[in-house]
Amino acid sequence: MASLITRKLDEAVKARLRVRAAQRGHSLEEEARRILTEAVADEADTASGVTLPEDVAGESTGTSIAPTLKARRVLLVIGGGIAAYKSLDLIRRLKERGAAVRVVMTEAAQQFVTPLAAGALAGQRPFTDLFSHADEFDIGHIRLARETDLIVIAPATADLMAKVAHGLAPDLAGAVLLATDKPVLMAPAMNPHMWAHAATRRNIETLRGDGVAFVGPNSGEMAERGETGRGRMAEPLEIVAAVEALLAPLRPLPLQGRRVLITSGPTHEPIDPVRYIANRSSGKQGHAIAAAAAAAGAEVTLVSGPVTVADPPGVNVVKVESAREMLAAVQSALPADVAVFAAAVADWGVEPQQQKIKKEKGGAPPQFALRENPDILSTIAHMTRGRPRLVVGFAAETNDVIANAKAKLARKGCDWIVANDVSHEGGVMGGDRNTVHLITAAGVDSWPTQSKQGVAAHLVARIASALEAKR
Repeated sequence: MASLITRKLDEAVKARLRVRAAQRGHSLEEEARRILTEAVADEADTASGVTLPEDVAGESTGTSIAPTLKARRVLLVIGGGIAAYKSLDLIRRLKERGAAVRVVMTEAAQQFVTPLAAGALAGQRPFTDLFSHADEFDIGHIRLARETDLIVIAPATADLMAKVAHGLAPDLAGAVLLATDKPVLMAPAMNPHMWAHAATRRNIETLRGDGVAFVGPNSGEMAERGETGRGRMAEPLEIVAAVEALLAPLRPLPLQGRRVLITSGPTHEPIDPVRYIANRSSGKQGHAIAAAAAAAGAEVTLVSGPVTVADPPGVNVVKVESAREMLAAVQSALPADVAVFAAAVADWGVEPQQQKIKKEKGGAPPQFALRENPDILSTIAHMTRGRPRLVVGFAAETNDVIANAKAKLARKGCDWIVANDVSHEGGVMGGDRNTVHLITAAGVDSWPTQSKQGVAAHLVARIASALEAKR
């Protein structure tokens, strides 16, 4: 219903609604539904009482705009699409908030807006030529790539996104993006059919995997007559909101300077060259914790058993197969401030056969003598020298979850246990949601059911608070 309503809104109202949605992290439709719900709850007949964002209202009332981007440097890459005209307003919006803006224009972009206009708004001439004698005598594209806090690509056309996804550098924009080690924000703009094309979808997944952030595109009328759908570039104030979100943390991140060691996934204990003993662990929870710790500023080493989930960005991943390999990798990764043992390590293994065990018709099944695998959590928790300041274990239980977890906490010698009930088929093991209880010496803290990313964020926040308290 909300999408039907928003299609018929005046463009000026729709633009303000997009800004409001972006500032709250909602889609346009979600924000419209929220406003309608509030209006009905208040028995209001219209939505005219909705308060506009301060910077939108300020444009007509003269209210000053807070310098939220003061001393931050933004490099704006303008791609060659009709939406390039919006980038001129984006320059103004960024500068209003205190940002220093440099501009790189592709050759195609110059067909839509002039370097003179972009330069006048930015306060310095834009960069357009990879082979400029004036700029490249001291490797100008490298300086552009490094002397910034964030690179914004607006509009990010399908062609420009494809080049970045595949590491192509045929021009100045491509060379800068290939040479940068700074965060990148893309504001896509293209025809809806181009946005929905399989090639574009593959490129988006590649870019997201490389850590590129996105804002938009929005749905609505296209420049082409009769074309409607998703592909409109986000409005300048939406892009500004995304820039502010990416550059907001001027203070140190909560785990900045900390070393965090995490184990994840199952272990495979070989029986013969083709068979092994394993469990149902997917590694989703451990990998989510690694990603959250990295986002919190930690230097993260993730020791992972065999999983199919992607490696988290910004994390040093060590891949192992067996419990013995995992213990060796964990010991090699020390010292660490925190160790989180989320892996579901097999308790037992066998002495593997060198040849495949043959099934004989009518014969008895092979007999295996199980041997106990090393207890990685207990080994690290009982270290007398070099023990991490905080050791966190996981307890996957099928009954008496809290009682068993408390016993494991005492037995293993760790500081915390994260316990969950894995008895439900199709539930935690391999699923995307988790219900956990944090067991500590102080008691039990039961968290609501949430996504595994939510559990990870919650756990990392508790870890950061505990380390700060110990400081």
